[in-house]
Amino acid sequence: MYAIIADGGRQLKVEKGQEIDLAYRDVAKGEKLTFDRVLAIGGTDDVKLGSPTVEGASVVAEIVGTTQGEKISVQKMRRRKNSRRRTGHRAMFTRVKIAEISC
Repeated sequence: MYAIIADGGRQLKVEKGQEIDLAYRDVAKGEKLTFDRVLAIGGTDDVKLGSPTVEGASVVAEIVGTTQGEKISVQKMRRRKNSRRRTGHRAMFTRVKIAEISC
């Protein structure tokens, strides 16, 4: 069984037991998150599509911890000015494990 959820402006296809990275949230490890914006549920004989969401459907996830994404290198250069700058950035993510999909 799978569900398509909307979170933080993104749509994600999730299954039970799957670990995914979401936008950073300041929550403790082991807490539960509930996603109520379920756009579709499938994997059984029929597929339930919402307009815009499926009534009464929810996805429960458990917080595994926080991670960092890959480093992004940013370079700025002004031509003919002998001015160069190089910085980097690593975005923070919250890793969750999908515990339950209910419809």
